[in-house]
Amino acid sequence: MSVWQQPISVQTLTTLCTNTAVSHLGIEFVAVGEDSITARLPVNERTCQPFGLLHGGVSVVLAETLGSCAANFACAPGHRAVGLDINANHLKGVTSGWVTGITRPVHLGRTTQVWQIELRNEAGELSCVSRITMAILAPN
Repeated sequence: MSVWQQPISVQTLTTLCTNTAVSHLGIEFVAVGEDSITARLPVNERTCQPFGLLHGGVSVVLAETLGSCAANFACAPGHRAVGLDINANHLKGVTSGWVTGITRPVHLGRTTQVWQIELRNEAGELSCVSRITMAILAPN
């Protein structure tokens, strides 16, 4: 059963994020499932830190993008989701290629949502795990 309460597609997400940090970093939405969103991020000069690794903060941008977009499309129409907390554990450095992230819900409540995000390198190895908590705001 789908968790989405509003129409969602790769094209909808791509259009929503045009001319934002998401598009500036090269994040591309890849798939929308019944309870998941997948996006990928290039590991290049825009996204690496000075020592040649994917910047941890950029990993968090990908994680927050996935979790925040998912939460907003899982809200009832008129409601919106805003971030309360995000954490990330960086497990394996990435120096090239693409990192792909997928988010799935842990909790979809009336006033809060929690989303789990996994980031993997091109070999499928887990590079980062993140969890975001979102507050659900009712219409004014």
